[in-house]
Amino acid sequence: MPVTSDIAATYRGPGRVVRRLLDLGQREDRALVFVMAFCIVAFVAQLPGLSRRAHLEGLELNMLMGGALLGTVIILPLFFYLLAFVSHGAARLVGGKGTAYGARVALFWALLSSTPLVLLNGLVAGFIGPGPTLTAVGLIWFVVFLWFWLAGLRQAQRITQ
Repeated sequence: MPVTSDIAATYRGPGRVVRRLLDLGQREDRALVFVMAFCIVAFVAQLPGLSRRAHLEGLELNMLMGGALLGTVIILPLFFYLLAFVSHGAARLVGGKGTAYGARVALFWALLSSTPLVLLNGLVAGFIGPGPTLTAVGLIWFVVFLWFWLAGLRQAQRITQ
């Protein structure tokens, strides 16, 4: 199934999509593509806000973009791998039977499938700026991301491979 169809299906049932992804077999390249795609989209989502900030504060846009690129595309994937490892360990402590790969796929897919809200957050940051609207959109993204992640992690920890 195409990624866009899987993203739409995740909003209806995140556990089922993660189950289907795990049934495709353990392929670390797939998990890496999920997290890198999210990081690239997250970088792109930051651009309107960075442009606004550069204009209003008289800063150099290229420097802001360079810092955002380094943080988002180089450092953030490493953080997400660490977070997936920690979540797998926590799941094992409470009786989870899944693999570390399943924990990675659950986290990385939750991130990737929440990208429409990340892009919306970036647009709000660029066009409206800081304030209650940006906070509300960010909170909605975070709640949806947590829902996707916990539902996917629960599904991934049911399986032993």
